[in-house]
Amino acid sequence: MMNKLALPESSTFPGKPMPPTAECWFDDACILDMDYFVKTISGIKAKGVRPDLVGSIIAHYASKWLPDLSGNDTEKGPMSLQESSPESVTVSRMKKRFFVETLVGILPPERDSIPCNFLLRLLRTANMVGVEPSYKAELEKRISWQLDQASLKELMIPSFSHTCGTLLDVELVIRLVKRFASLDEGTRSGIAVVKVAKLVDSYLAEAALDTNLSLEDFIALGAALPSHARAMDDGLYRAIDTYLKAHPGVSKQDRKVLCRLIDSRKLSPEASLHAAQNERLPVRAVIQVLFCEQSKLNRHVDWSGSFNGTRNPNPAGLEAPVRCMSKREMNAQQMEIKKLKEELLRVQSQCVAMQMQMEKLVDKKKGFFRWKKLGIMPSLKSSVSVFEKIEEEREASFGRQTPIDIKSKPVRPPKWRKSMS
Repeated sequence: MMNKLALPESSTFPGKPMPPTAECWFDDACILDMDYFVKTISGIKAKGVRPDLVGSIIAHYASKWLPDLSGNDTEKGPMSLQESSPESVTVSRMKKRFFVETLVGILPPERDSIPCNFLLRLLRTANMVGVEPSYKAELEKRISWQLDQASLKELMIPSFSHTCGTLLDVELVIRLVKRFASLDEGTRSGIAVVKVAKLVDSYLAEAALDTNLSLEDFIALGAALPSHARAMDDGLYRAIDTYLKAHPGVSKQDRKVLCRLIDSRKLSPEASLHAAQNERLPVRAVIQVLFCEQSKLNRHVDWSGSFNGTRNPNPAGLEAPVRCMSKREMNAQQMEIKKLKEELLRVQSQCVAMQMQMEKLVDKKKGFFRWKKLGIMPSLKSSVSVFEKIEEEREASFGRQTPIDIKSKPVRPPKWRKSMS
């Protein structure tokens, strides 16, 4: 059997084009029973075959026996476990569980030997059939090594736990992202961190639609990566806005905590404009976005003005050689400065309008509560002032009498007019 299964040198991962000889060899390997397949893989490893080739053999074998692992819903293997003879659900579940645990046990230990999407599908099946926790931990560790290669479709693993109320297994993704963030700097590149940040933002936007997703899980996943992982926070802002739409009952304090995940300096002009008009955000977050956008425009104006000579970039008087700009460049620069100034005026007008509106609201609340304590509505303020003036005039005419004055002056009985009778 080992002579028949001679490994071709051009074998690749599933999904990539393979020569006819490789396909025939893979099909011959898939005919083997699980026990013989494990022995074959052990013999191939002993001969020093590259780990990626061993991983491609395992992935192809698994996709033939369990179509859920192929990533193609229409693909059905001729010897699939799902098309075997009619049997009880428990027996079928036990067979799949044994199949998955065996595959995890023979995976090559080297990194990047198995595609990340295949590992995610294997983990989804493992959660569905209830394999041992040690096998799940091994799969999660391997996935976290190459999480930057994962796709959003495969990462959206449903929750098979009865205690979890969400549709997606958000706690699993939190563990994967935190394990990825805890890797050494040498094992993960900066590009990989950026890819994972984009993947997390897209996942949050999808998971935020679930009304059962708690605020704690959302914040834990959004803050799992360091701040430098995101060059722009547009994706995170979109996810937060989606969460606030799906959860209108979030309190004001929780909205503030949620908006602390966003760095207003990393929002694009389009996202800043949307945030400035977003009624779901707290007022403090909107004002912070407006101030950051205004500071950006001021810096652009200062930078552009330095080329026109309005500001001297060399305070020490050292003049650097300057190339004469063409007429086209000057026109383009003037148009850019004009647009920046118009944008600056627009943002300033929005800030002034918002400040006036806040002052009106504060004055309105103060006036209402002041007259509410007296039991008088603000509309009767004028009549109350008239009564106050009358009372002051009475006090001025009769004078204020202290208790001492009242005691010193005897009270005389009133004089009665004599009756005629």
